[in-house]
Amino acid sequence: MAFSLMIAIPAILVSFLFIRIQEAQIYKEAVSTANSHVTRLNEQIRSRLGMIESVSRMALAQRAFIDFIHSDMREDGLRLVKFRQNEFEHMHTMILSFRMIESLSFYVDNPDLYEIWPEIYHYERFEPKDYWVTLREQGGASYRLFALQEGDQTLGYYRLVRLSGSQLQPMIMEIRVPHRELFGDLLGDRSRDWFTVILDSTRPDHAIFDAEHPIARQVEDGLGRLLAAVLSEMDMLNQTDEPVETIVDDHRYYAVYRYIAPLQAYVLDIASHQTLMQGPRNMYALVIVVTCCVLLLMLLLVSHTTRRIFRRLDSVLASMRKVRKGDLNAKIRTGLESHETGDEIDEVAVSYNDMLDEIQRLMTQVIDKQLVAKNAQLHSLHSQINSHFLYNALESIRMLAEVKRQPEIADVLVSLGSLMRYSMKWQSDTVLLQEELTNIRNYIRFMNFMEGGNLRLQEHIPQDLLRYTIPKMCMQPIVENAVHHAAPKGGSVRIQITAWVADDSMLLIEIRDDGTGIEPQMLANLQAVLRGTADAPIVASKNGLGLENVHKRLQLHYGQDSGLRIDSVKGSYTCVTIRLPWRNSNLGGW
Repeated sequence: MAFSLMIAIPAILVSFLFIRIQEAQIYKEAVSTANSHVTRLNEQIRSRLGMIESVSRMALAQRAFIDFIHSDMREDGLRLVKFRQNEFEHMHTMILSFRMIESLSFYVDNPDLYEIWPEIYHYERFEPKDYWVTLREQGGASYRLFALQEGDQTLGYYRLVRLSGSQLQPMIMEIRVPHRELFGDLLGDRSRDWFTVILDSTRPDHAIFDAEHPIARQVEDGLGRLLAAVLSEMDMLNQTDEPVETIVDDHRYYAVYRYIAPLQAYVLDIASHQTLMQGPRNMYALVIVVTCCVLLLMLLLVSHTTRRIFRRLDSVLASMRKVRKGDLNAKIRTGLESHETGDEIDEVAVSYNDMLDEIQRLMTQVIDKQLVAKNAQLHSLHSQINSHFLYNALESIRMLAEVKRQPEIADVLVSLGSLMRYSMKWQSDTVLLQEELTNIRNYIRFMNFMEGGNLRLQEHIPQDLLRYTIPKMCMQPIVENAVHHAAPKGGSVRIQITAWVADDSMLLIEIRDDGTGIEPQMLANLQAVLRGTADAPIVASKNGLGLENVHKRLQLHYGQDSGLRIDSVKGSYTCVTIRLPWRNSNLGGW
């Protein structure tokens, strides 16, 4: 026993001393790492804030844009069109070039402002109205960690522009940046013992952090008290590398921080004493035994493991070199079955192969869009050849019909002229739903004259939808199909157009006729083409149903949820539904 005590007591004392030394070393290294981390985050955040300020300066440098939105935008429609094509497009392109910017908006006290774009608003939409006084007191610009309007997950940058003319309030520019874009990659490391938080210097309940971090989940309801306690201990004027300490719910916490003056907020790393010391206290009793075992095993494992890892990494690097030379088919062979996951390197290889497939798909999609746009441009140019000659000829024939007292022929010529003007003049890729309906009425009137008056058109469209913008000529081909294929010989056909908004997300336009319907096999082929599962496309020249082109162009521009849906019962009806996005600020034509 005496011999055992002589061995045990010194061993225990040395172990306790070793534990204390290790705890102090871990604490020192953890604090040093946290200081480096928050300093780096402080610099990164300031750099990103500087980029936001650069965006604001670039936006305000567009003097023609600023002057126009202060002028009478309703005075001249041509000026508005030119502004849309030049100054507004330049401003919009500049905003889109900065990925993390969610929106850049101007709030102008101008009674003649025309609110047709999401970047330009009346000052009445801004809350609070007197915020410009605060901006003036803060030097004309200010950040808000949480934006004024609907800013739960958004940072706002506000800049006072100027007060001119009859304005009661000066124009305010607002730049909104989602927290996930500005801070997401800075707060998402859950492997660290430190919990990173962006904290408002005046309100502890205004904080940005990763809610799934182990410390956040551990504290849960006590997180608000923890942040309030840490905030009370921090001093923006006397920042040191030593962490502040606080005790919440019998747990000690350390916080290392840096003050970000533009944001009036702190970036801080928080760690609990228990978490920092958990590793040493669990492992020190076994450190000697584990060290001996590890030293013996390392000699055996390192050689085998490194050879295996580097051999597989060489295959990954070889594939990447081929891709760098332009070979997108240089995929990495994993040898895995479809249900197998493999290890980390296999996961990298699978993700890499998926990335190559996605790149090829996106390249194909871009080429398809470019071809569609070029074909539409060539078609438009071709349609405009000698258009003035055709208009003048139709007008001369109409005048002759008036002289000859043939009012029906004169009216039909007016309808035909309207049809030709609508189809040949492409001043814009989009039109109002009301304009497309007017063109369809002219077409039905003309076809009734040609066919003997067997076509009837009914419309059930709410007034507020008539001002909605749709792609030009997206309804006309469907109506033509109904006219040419729905009516039985010697019979009449009724075409009914209905529009409504579904789930506040999609505009649905239904074109239904009570004609002969479609053969079941032809209907199945058409539906397969619209679903993208057909083996071969439907050829319009053979069956007269040119729906695939309209459907494909709608999906290319507005996504897979858009396009056409078709349903028919032989001898009863045919119904084609056009699906367009309801709330889409980038809605355009072909």
